[in-house]
Amino acid sequence: MSGIFYGVGVGPGDPELLTLKAINAIKSADVVIAPRTEKKDESTAMSIARPYIQEGSEVLELVFPMNYNAQALSEAWVSNKGIILGLLNAGKKVAFLTLGDPMLYSTYMYVFRLLEDSGHEIINIPGVNSFSAIGNRLGVSLAEGGDILSIVPATIDDERLEKVLAVSDNVVLMKVYKNYAEIVEKLHKHGMVENAVMVSKCGLEGEEIIHDLVTAGSKKVNYLSTILTKRSKVSKHALA
Repeated sequence: MSGIFYGVGVGPGDPELLTLKAINAIKSADVVIAPRTEKKDESTAMSIARPYIQEGSEVLELVFPMNYNAQALSEAWVSNKGIILGLLNAGKKVAFLTLGDPMLYSTYMYVFRLLEDSGHEIINIPGVNSFSAIGNRLGVSLAEGGDILSIVPATIDDERLEKVLAVSDNVVLMKVYKNYAEIVEKLHKHGMVENAVMVSKCGLEGEEIIHDLVTAGSKKVNYLSTILTKRSKVSKHALA
């Protein structure tokens, strides 16, 4: 008997943003798995899905190290793959939870690649991404008409980021917690800081909305932070 593996996008934070398909997968799962980076506190993805996890379902949090130690990473991935395959080989329905959407800057993509040739059925279930939730939360359009929208991890190298900011009308910057001050400086250079807004922990307890990114430059930025910005029309013409 072969199990079924579900990659479930749980959205950015609000449990009511899960799709019916995601909820049904969680409810029917024999085992619900969520990734975590440290052996403390419940994973954010698990806390979002908690209202839909049924009594009797096994809850399992697997540690995925967030570092560049090749040996530690390799050992973790091999161990976690073995655990998941053991459940699937036993015929279990396994729901793997991931923040946002499974196919957008997600740990789940690495899990999917490890399992896609395993012979087990895999069903990927999309989730609401953070920037869509933020745009709707604030009533701010992500793109209109012929706008160019770029979705960028702020951790890319300076040259690539400069090119993106130079040609884009609207930009979503993810993973801004590592180099926030440098990001704000670049947005100012390209005429995009005045229209920028940063939301941290969207839909979660402690949600924070910051419109003045320059003033907030000295604060510590939460890991779950995303910046949305539009080019100033004046600056756009000036750069043309």
